[in-house]
Amino acid sequence: MNKEFILPNYDNSILNISATLASFLGCPNNYTKLKVLEDELKNNYKNVVYICFDGLGIYPINKNLDNDSILKKSICQTVLSTFPSTTTNATTSLLNIQYPLEHGWLGWSLNYPELNKNINIFRETDSWTNEKVELTTTPLGKLNYYFNNTKSDYKVTSLFPEYVDIQNEDINIIYETQNELFENIKNICNSEGKQFIYAYYPEPDKTMHKYGVTSKEAKEIITSLSNAVEKLKDETQSTLFIISADHGQIDVEGYIDLYKDEEIMNLLEIYPYLEPRATAFKVIKGKEEEFERIFNNKYSEDFVLYKTKDLINKGYFGKTGDKGYLLGDYIAIGTYTHKIFIMTPASKQHKGHHTSLTEEMEVPLILIKN
Repeated sequence: MNKEFILPNYDNSILNISATLASFLGCPNNYTKLKVLEDELKNNYKNVVYICFDGLGIYPINKNLDNDSILKKSICQTVLSTFPSTTTNATTSLLNIQYPLEHGWLGWSLNYPELNKNINIFRETDSWTNEKVELTTTPLGKLNYYFNNTKSDYKVTSLFPEYVDIQNEDINIIYETQNELFENIKNICNSEGKQFIYAYYPEPDKTMHKYGVTSKEAKEIITSLSNAVEKLKDETQSTLFIISADHGQIDVEGYIDLYKDEEIMNLLEIYPYLEPRATAFKVIKGKEEEFERIFNNKYSEDFVLYKTKDLINKGYFGKTGDKGYLLGDYIAIGTYTHKIFIMTPASKQHKGHHTSLTEEMEVPLILIKN
């Protein structure tokens, strides 16, 4: 590994954006606040709008937007994603203001000890077969979106695609298209009274997974988002737009079929899980030294192997929490060679990905005011 990892910092992270917004809405919390955002919120805007564009990290912005684009020129601070830098983990921290170690939604695939299965937690499917699993119990933390508990004079509205788990249907609007998302935001901002909006949009993450960060398709969708935000600014008044992402992305530069490695698989209690660039392993007791030796001999250029307890003790998953037992014995973190593990026969060969501690950790805090 030639370059050092970008380590998580839960005093300058996406979680701290939400902690600041929650405090502004009258929901006190003990998490660190971001001063630049705190100061801007003192300006008594009629509308405060937070938008999370999935995957729109610093790296995709720099690769796809000109310096004079509104999203790029309005970056006021670089903050960091959670670790792993993945949607399940990061958006849960954003919505609930909890460290990953507190909420437990740590990655796309998680080991459920009671079932002896790895589960794709957003879809509740078996990670090996992709078949639906009927869950009667879950080790994950209870979700409680911070804006459901507001005690301010702002009327709160959330905007989510239909597949997102809604905690309060009374304040939520379901949208289908990008145009519909922005039209709803405009109409709410132009209605009477103080308005707070929390909006999530699954692009450009979806497009970058399919085509890559530096593809023409990624450039088109990111440019369209920037143009839509600029148009929205022109169509509203007395509004603070706060824009960030849950994580960034990188272009994938190689694939490793880990599930086909019999030497490694024979040393595990269950096949690997969590994420393709932050991969968790439950090792058969007594086989730890053999596992470390074989793994490092084969994969040390592309992944750095850590004992999970060491990462927990160093605060990679937050300052406190009791969900570390879900992370197995070891975690392999992808390096700047930007390769991914194919962990199961059902895994996809994405052209763009994230979840590690390289460029995908860096996320913009964008402030746009009119």
